Amino acid sequence: MNAVDLGDFVVRRANESESGALVEIDSVAVEGDAERRANIRKWCEQGLVIVAEDASGLLGYCVVEYTFFEQGFVTMLMVASAARGRGVGQRLLDAVAASCTTSKLFTSTNVSNQPMQRLLQRAGWSPVGLLHGLDEGDPELFYLCRPQNTPV
Repeated sequence: MNAVDLGDFVVRRANESESGALVEIDSVAVEGDAERRANIRKWCEQGLVIVAEDASGLLGYCVVEYTFFEQGFVTMLMVASAARGRGVGQRLLDAVAASCTTSKLFTSTNVSNQPMQRLLQRAGWSPVGLLHGLDEGDPELFYLCRPQNTPV
């Protein structure tokens, strides 16, 4: 088995001006999805984006909103395809859990998104529900993390 090069990268809050760079590492936005591009811009303006970067540039980003039953919700986690397998997603999830301001932090992913499910399981998130009807034929799995800064 090849060693996984974790390299040195930092996790920090994104600047408003970085939305264009985030579009470039987002596989949906880079394909021309106008709604995703608008969301990235909005998330950056609202200060909701945490990024991972190294000397080569941005590696991934994570968005947490507090509109899901007044609890934290990871709305988006995206890691640049070239940066996958380096622990970027795990570090982003750890960072948002550490900075979450509510007693619960949720996220969801499609049943078909096996890589995200494996990441969430490795990160210690627990499956808490299944919702049909968002994406026809591909139910949404919901996960819960108890943030590190709140009591269980």
